Amino acid sequence: MEPTAKPTTYTAFEKDVISGLTKYPKRLSSKFIYDEKGDKLFQDIMAMPEYYLTECEYSILQNQSPTIAEKFNLNEGFDLIELGAGDGKKTKLLLKHLSEIEANFRYLPVDISQNVLNELGNDLEQELPKVDFELLQGSYFEVLNQLSSYNQRQKIILVLGSNIGNLMHSDAIDFLKKIQENMSPEDLLFMGFDQKKHPQVVIDAYDDPNGITEAFNKNLLARINTELDGNFDLDEFLHWETYDPETGTAKSFLVSKKAQNVRIAKLNLDIDFKTWETIHTEISQKYDDDTVEWLASKANLSIDRVFESETKYYKNYTFKKIIS
Repeated sequence: MEPTAKPTTYTAFEKDVISGLTKYPKRLSSKFIYDEKGDKLFQDIMAMPEYYLTECEYSILQNQSPTIAEKFNLNEGFDLIELGAGDGKKTKLLLKHLSEIEANFRYLPVDISQNVLNELGNDLEQELPKVDFELLQGSYFEVLNQLSSYNQRQKIILVLGSNIGNLMHSDAIDFLKKIQENMSPEDLLFMGFDQKKHPQVVIDAYDDPNGITEAFNKNLLARINTELDGNFDLDEFLHWETYDPETGTAKSFLVSKKAQNVRIAKLNLDIDFKTWETIHTEISQKYDDDTVEWLASKANLSIDRVFESETKYYKNYTFKKIIS
């Protein structure tokens, strides 16, 4: 009898590449942009003048942290859980306020990138030594499954940067439902939603003249080349951004400039591209109050308060669980 061949085990990145590049239209998940290089590029994006989201949310947290914290259990204690913490630049404004008023809390930043978490941990030790924290590496959904263990006191769940905008509405509702299922009546969800605005403002934020967002999206192809022995020629792909002001949906694509074949040796995979064929890499949804209220209601959440930037480009909402 011949020995049974061992089944091939793929990483999440490899599974996404195989699935996304062998279907039509082609797609790759934006979450895999974030290796060490991708983390640095996103920090560069957040510093761009065209990328208004960072400054808008920064101003909200800088000017309104005392009001935001009014419904936190400052004396009894709470866990501050941030999904997609990144470099924590904006969150540090809230942490600084909470530290100054000697609030009883623990900060639990969650991110898929261990590299960016390590940097955040080092920064917190230097800048906010009084803040008690624990770094949690993993995807939103992996860590959400662990949230139920944090049930001894109030949970404040932070999702900043309009990260929910990376999800189609159906997936956003599922995401909100998973958070809601792990919330108790006294918990709060604090989430940022980028608002609908002049279409050119949106386009410029995702297609800057210096090519930073282009390099960010192309880092998906660079990762395939480096980690999976691919031979993508990055110069033969065009970065293209679209925005539909009616639906509020911005999408990023990498477009093949010519008919070409790409070999991904580690996966024993050959991918053919037609001229102008696309790879969809990112979605960034924009919202209005009606859409946010609808999404919340579908997830059995209610809007508690709204915090708006001076430009009205961006809003943070607090949500509570609807108790039937």
